[in-house]
Amino acid sequence: MGDRVPPQPHPSRITDFAGHPLVVAVLPDQPALVALTAVNLARATGASALYFAYVDTSRYADEEHPDGTVRHLSIDPDIDDETWPQREQELTRLVAGWMEGEDVPWHFRYLAGRVDRALTHLARAVDAAGFVVGSHVGRHRRLKDFVNGSTALHLSNHQHRPVLVVPVEVVDWEGRAPWE
Repeated sequence: MGDRVPPQPHPSRITDFAGHPLVVAVLPDQPALVALTAVNLARATGASALYFAYVDTSRYADEEHPDGTVRHLSIDPDIDDETWPQREQELTRLVAGWMEGEDVPWHFRYLAGRVDRALTHLARAVDAAGFVVGSHVGRHRRLKDFVNGSTALHLSNHQHRPVLVVPVEVVDWEGRAPWE
């Protein structure tokens, strides 16, 4: 088994923004700015829709479907987490609030597993032109976040679609960060 090189970014692999959707990563505490930036980009580029997606890292994708949805199960077979449907409903309501009054069609997907892989699967399934993600907020809130790194970085290193990173918190060059 020789060294396998994955397909590399190339002009022939560009998906035109016009007529193709964008995938927007969602977190429960994310500001509306990420969604509003995605709406603005969708209008400017003629994107057909926005696919908002939350990735539950406590679950894994058991089966991936052609529409970008997945059947998922708990990582720990001894713990059957039945609260995920409630999280899905809450996140769908959050996105609906962001999109109220907006004229861009949108969908919500509750995914599972490793964030970059799950978002990439969705992008392939819906033939998305790119991703919109929020930047990290504040110091890493959990050691796992630090070890896993940024979603934008993982996406930009593991697939060929462009990634727009929306700053959700900035540091004053003259001062200290708001969390210090």
